[in-house]
Amino acid sequence: MQLAAIIVSLVLIVVGVALFGRALLQIYNFMRLGQPVPAGTRTNEPGQRTLTVAKEFLGHTRMNRWGVVGVAHWFVAVGFFSLLLTIVNAIGQLFKADWILPVIGDWAPYNVFVEFLGTMTTLGILVLIAIRQLSKPNKPGRKSRFAGSNFGQAYFVEAVILIVGVCIFMLHALEGAQHHVDGYEASFFISYPVVAWLKGMSVGTLQNLTYFFAGLKIATSFIWMITVALKTDMGVAWHRFLAFPNIWFKRNADGETSLGALLPMTSGGEPIDFTDPGEDDVFGVSQVEQFSWKGLLDFSTCTECGRCQSQCPAWNTGKPLSPKLLIMSLRDHAHAKAPYLLAGGGKTMEGEEKASEEQLKDVPAAALAEAERPLIGTAEENGVIDPDVLWSCTTCGACVEQCPVDIEHVDHIVDMRRYQVMIESAFPSEAGTMLKNLEKKGNPWGLAKKQRLEWTKEVDFEVPVVGKDIEDLTEVEYLYWVGCAGALEDRAKKTTKAFAELLHIAGVKFAIMGGDEKCTGDSARRLGNEPLFQELGMENVMALNTAFGEELDDDGKVTAESRKPKSAKKIVATCPHCLNTLGNEYPQLGGDYEVIHHTQLLQHLVDEGKLIPVTPVEGIITYHDPCYLGRHNKIYTPPREIIGKVPGLRNEEMHRHKERGFCCGAGGARMWMEERIGKRINNERVDEALSLNPDIVSTACPFCLVMLTDSVNGKKNDGKAKESIQVVDVAQLLLDSVKTPADPTDATESETAPEPEPVK
Repeated sequence: MQLAAIIVSLVLIVVGVALFGRALLQIYNFMRLGQPVPAGTRTNEPGQRTLTVAKEFLGHTRMNRWGVVGVAHWFVAVGFFSLLLTIVNAIGQLFKADWILPVIGDWAPYNVFVEFLGTMTTLGILVLIAIRQLSKPNKPGRKSRFAGSNFGQAYFVEAVILIVGVCIFMLHALEGAQHHVDGYEASFFISYPVVAWLKGMSVGTLQNLTYFFAGLKIATSFIWMITVALKTDMGVAWHRFLAFPNIWFKRNADGETSLGALLPMTSGGEPIDFTDPGEDDVFGVSQVEQFSWKGLLDFSTCTECGRCQSQCPAWNTGKPLSPKLLIMSLRDHAHAKAPYLLAGGGKTMEGEEKASEEQLKDVPAAALAEAERPLIGTAEENGVIDPDVLWSCTTCGACVEQCPVDIEHVDHIVDMRRYQVMIESAFPSEAGTMLKNLEKKGNPWGLAKKQRLEWTKEVDFEVPVVGKDIEDLTEVEYLYWVGCAGALEDRAKKTTKAFAELLHIAGVKFAIMGGDEKCTGDSARRLGNEPLFQELGMENVMALNTAFGEELDDDGKVTAESRKPKSAKKIVATCPHCLNTLGNEYPQLGGDYEVIHHTQLLQHLVDEGKLIPVTPVEGIITYHDPCYLGRHNKIYTPPREIIGKVPGLRNEEMHRHKERGFCCGAGGARMWMEERIGKRINNERVDEALSLNPDIVSTACPFCLVMLTDSVNGKKNDGKAKESIQVVDVAQLLLDSVKTPADPTDATESETAPEPEPVK
């Protein structure tokens, strides 16, 4: 047995190490197929990036959101790397059964560590195996986050970890038996019952058991290594290596999720100048090799855990998009196409082959066939990604928020949309109306710009307008960016008027733009029309810089002499999409402003005592987190603080809230597209809200307000919701409570007191 174990183990070690080294080189060359990224954007602040990797790995900051799963995975992940010396120990035991590591082999702290972590790794993988079995996709619908994952690969990896864990435990116990451990001691505080049982065996039996478990541990470990080396697209195994560079190279060095701003369009690693684009500039992604190298790393790192899938509003409402399956499809396609690309293959913009027949003569037929597949195409076209998958995304960011290895799904989806819109003009037809309205009128509804100021005639106080009532914004504290919805959409206008009145009551000096401002371009950019976003954004930035009293040169740039600090340019917005674009994306266009959400300012005013909620607003309320306020900008507390200060309200949280909040269905330009597949996302969200039997559904976004109101009204008509239920913005709630109630002496005791005015 000893001789057989030695021979088999040594052969597997040599083959495994050689193949694994080759696989690392293959993966490196594979990543180099991707496009470069702008200099410094993925390597800045190396110290902070290293700290982020350590924090995310050792703290399991994403995984631990999932309770027992995170704890079990922590032991498995940490055990994999920290117990590597047990392989060295097992090799030594093949040659001498009672061999232990020099120096530390009989050191109690080391033995306690091996004993504890080896046992917990084994228990951890048993927990994960049980969870996978309980979550198998044999439930009705799409309830399992593992639906679509490679179960065979997962079972293989889990079996390897379990076998290795058992071997570590048994080899440690055999050490105790052979070294004559006669009672409980720290080094064998878990395994002593097994040690005591083994001590009753003969020396020859103990030696043979040692050879068996050492050989089994080594064989299992290196069979695993050989398997993953031969299959470099096996994400469920490779993520344990690739997760570290993927986290290190993430967009934000400080560890923040890759949400908020979209990345500027680049070609060849350089930002595209849309005023004078280069002849060779590539717009968006139409071939897998046009993704950046970080994109290819993202695809290969996916561990198929399905956390993104379980949170995706599209997947949860019966649509074809699963962020997990999308990334897996891109990974499988990229790896299958890699031999063709590594041989120099590729297509020009005209569709001609770049490589010669001589270069491609040794490329496998499967890789050549994969190269002919369109990246975006229907099943009939043999496309890698179906158009319905691409256009189902609301860019809510739930996938990015939950991914434990920091894959940037939204950026990749938008990159593919950019090519479809800008080059192919292939996008849902109804979104075309929105784009035309933005181009001609500067707002999605196509209304005249004079209508942006109509709401000011419906309030009984003066609303200063920049360039008309005041020269510039140096005379006020805040610019109130009303936005298209806030100025033009009837339901959102109620929020606008309520917020403006609250500012008036609190004595906050503010002003609005004069109607010449355009849409910020959020929907255009997320649809994929980057040039239109750039056009709208540049015009707005110039208007804003002028309004803040900065002088512009002939190119529309702020002169160095007149440039003001960011803190002197304060903007408050009621729309989270405007907030996100103004604050996170306009710096890309030369506009650097301090932008806050109206709930943040209102909470501040309440805390300062400038707004005092006094009138009760009775009932149960549930608050819906807008995706672009919450996940994209991490603003969760202010709306809840305001609700908590309004007397009479009892807040009930929906099951999916804050980081796990569920989208209303309007983001990613979906506001302007019909939902023709599956259940409407807003209906799913409202059903969750109605399960609490609330009197009020509140939110803090005009898009969410429209979507939730439409769904609630539909359910009222169908008799599925009580007529008294209201959908309101937090500002409307606060205004109703801040207003002084009618004097009760106006009515006699014999008369019926008037009912309090319902929340508008």
